Amino acid sequence: MTDTPFMLSVSGARGIVGKTMTSEVASNYAAAFASFLHDRLGRVPKLCVARDSRPSGPELAKAVADAFVSSGCEVIDLGVVATPTAGVMIGALRADGGIIVTASHNPTPWNGMKCLDGDGLAPPVQDAKEIIKRFHEKIQLSVCDSGRLEENNLGHDTHISKVLGIIDPKPIQKKQFRVVLDSINGAGCVGGFRLLEHLGCDVLHLNGNPTGEFAHEPEPKEVNLTGLCDAVLKFDADVGFAQDPDADRLAIVDQNGRYIGEEYTLALAVDHWLHENPGESTASNLSTSRMVDDIATTHGGISHRCAVGEANVAGVMKEHGCIIGGEGNGGVIFPKISWVRDSLSGMALILDLMQTRDEPLSSIVNALPRYEIIKKTIDLADLGGIPALEKEIDRLQEQYSKDKQNNSDGLRIDFEEGWVHVRASNTEPIARIIAEARDSLTAYKLAARVKL
Repeated sequence: MTDTPFMLSVSGARGIVGKTMTSEVASNYAAAFASFLHDRLGRVPKLCVARDSRPSGPELAKAVADAFVSSGCEVIDLGVVATPTAGVMIGALRADGGIIVTASHNPTPWNGMKCLDGDGLAPPVQDAKEIIKRFHEKIQLSVCDSGRLEENNLGHDTHISKVLGIIDPKPIQKKQFRVVLDSINGAGCVGGFRLLEHLGCDVLHLNGNPTGEFAHEPEPKEVNLTGLCDAVLKFDADVGFAQDPDADRLAIVDQNGRYIGEEYTLALAVDHWLHENPGESTASNLSTSRMVDDIATTHGGISHRCAVGEANVAGVMKEHGCIIGGEGNGGVIFPKISWVRDSLSGMALILDLMQTRDEPLSSIVNALPRYEIIKKTIDLADLGGIPALEKEIDRLQEQYSKDKQNNSDGLRIDFEEGWVHVRASNTEPIARIIAEARDSLTAYKLAARVKL
């Protein structure tokens, strides 16, 4: 048994490069996915391969592509593109699915793989479990010499064209917004910058080369984005945007250099699109702010909740016909573009909101329902592993049995004054504790009820 983390979940596979994430692991995982799709479709699938900009990406992406080709698949290599761009291209190329080699917001030692199906959706829980089972059992198709590989470099332009087909660029172009974009030298560099140019923005691009050499810790949290906040002020910008390495998440800084954060990305996008389409519904995960529920109610819509993971959110969105949704980590799912969290859609929606309201971003944010949310993490090894976490969850269920609970993903308890959610991460060997209330003191008191 190794102490080096290796994560397999509904969010895909992630591990430490050269240790738990190797070419052999990537090959076996890709072969398992190809066999799963083959048995589901009754034929050899057509598949895409993409990657973020991490230095380990080329070797792992080659292992994935080779495994697909050996399985007899027609394979399209999309190169370095954002995860949502891969989702868009799966649809555009009428592929049956694909794998993106990425570890999303995890730091440089990590890499991993995300699966997408023919709808550009992350596989739902049961499908993910079957893919993991096949990976462990090394189930794969027989080696076949009919597979072939081709390259396609149209991903960025295809994605941008789709966004501009939904969000009218002309009103935004007239505003000539000044924007600072921090792409962290990740996969969103090219697509993010080109989109903002098409929207008529004057762009200061920070960390805009897709080298995979991250200029700061990659998760778009406040502590990691001080450079973006400073640049917004110096550039006299209207807004600052921060992407994560695979560009499926987006954090926001207002014109005053204030970190608005990830929770507001979804809230602002939902507020704008439900205002334009009143009475429609949205969906988000259990760890997302109550702002989304309040906004949906304001616009005559319904807010649905589900377990963490974009596959879970997308599934609920499909079930209920939601026109927008996502996760409070800065992930906007905009089905008209893609069923994957998408920073490009997020930027376009926020800029469209700003031009529609014709007021500073800070004023728009200040008008939203106000909550304080805190997020804590605890190393599972320090805690005593998953059994210790489950024991604490059992205690909380019993202690607060009279309060509203949801145990579809760890445990969320809703109190009159706020809520607390405790769960194991899908992507890192940690436990997460998230609490929200109208003020920070109450939120901290709620979090303190979870004594891990």
